[in-house]
Amino acid sequence: MRKVMIAAAAAAGMTATLPAQAGFFSNWFDRNDAETRHPIVLVPGIFAFDTIAGVDYWYRIPAALESEGATVFIPRINAFDSSAMRGERLIEQLEEIRAASNGQIEKFNLIGHSQGGLTSRYVMNVRPDLVASVSTAHSPHKGSPLADVATGIAPEGTLRGITFEAFSNAVGNLVNLLSDNRHDRADVNAMLAEFNSEGSAAFNAQFPAGVPESACGEGPAEVTINGHPIRLYSWSGTATFTTGLDLSDALFGATSLAFEEANDGVTGRCSSHFGQVIKDNYTMNHIDVNNHVLGLVSLFETRPETLFRNHAVRLKQAGL
Repeated sequence: MRKVMIAAAAAAGMTATLPAQAGFFSNWFDRNDAETRHPIVLVPGIFAFDTIAGVDYWYRIPAALESEGATVFIPRINAFDSSAMRGERLIEQLEEIRAASNGQIEKFNLIGHSQGGLTSRYVMNVRPDLVASVSTAHSPHKGSPLADVATGIAPEGTLRGITFEAFSNAVGNLVNLLSDNRHDRADVNAMLAEFNSEGSAAFNAQFPAGVPESACGEGPAEVTINGHPIRLYSWSGTATFTTGLDLSDALFGATSLAFEEANDGVTGRCSSHFGQVIKDNYTMNHIDVNNHVLGLVSLFETRPETLFRNHAVRLKQAGL
C-alpha cells in the first residue's frame, strides 16, 4: 500500500492507493462508497506521528478508506504543542496540497482524534476557506481532568515541573524525529495548558463555534464562518477495559480514576460533544478508535475501520 502523505503532496500530487483489507464485510460495499467530494485529512492527537517502526498512528484505517474510493491525507504535526501551533502547521500542509492539485481540491474534511479535534477547530476558525467539515473523535473539547492532575503535580517552573517538562519534551522530540518531523520542537506545557480547566475554557471562549452551550448538550450540525458553511460531527467512547489483551486497558483503567463521568480514559463523555453527536458511548477506550493497540479492540463493538468508513459515507451523502 502506498499511503498518500501530505509531506509528499507538492512533489507527487494526487496519487492512488492499492486496495487494503477494510474488514470482513468490505467486499459487500461499492468500492466508491467512501469517495467523498473533498479529501479526508486524518489529524492525529498527542504523540502525533504517521508511522514509527512500521506501526501507523491510524492503524489500517487509511487503507480501509482508500480501498473504497476515499482520498486520504495524513499531516505531520508536532507531538506536543498547543492546538494553535499545530493548526498553523496543518494549514501550511493543506495549502501545499491545494496548490499541487491544479484546482481540483478546494476544501478538506478534517477528522481529528483527541487533540487533533481541537487542532481542526483552530483551522476551521482561522481558515474556514480550507474546511468543508470537522469531525472529532474522542476529543476533550471541555478539557480533561488528567491535565489538571498533571499541572497540579508538576507545576510549571518548579523543580518537579522542570524535570517533567524536560523528560516529556525529550520524548516528544524523539517521536517527531522517528516520524520524520524535524520542523517542530515539543512543548508539553503548551499542550497541557490548553486542556486543564482554565485553558480549556479560554480556548472555547475564543473559538466557540460548534461547542454545546449546555454541559452535556449537542452543538449545531453546521456553522458558517466568514461565509463558509462547515458541517460538524463528533463521536466518542466510554470504555477503558475493552479486550484485556493490550496495555491500553491497564493504562486507561488507571487514568479513568481521575474522572467523575463516564470516559475513555482521557476524554469524558460530555466533554467529547461537538457539533452533531453521532454517538458518545462506543465500547472503545481513547486509542481503540484509531484501532490500537495493533487492532486489539472489542469484539462486541463496530470495528474502527468500519466506523471511519461509515463516516466517510455520511460525508459523501451530505455532499462533502
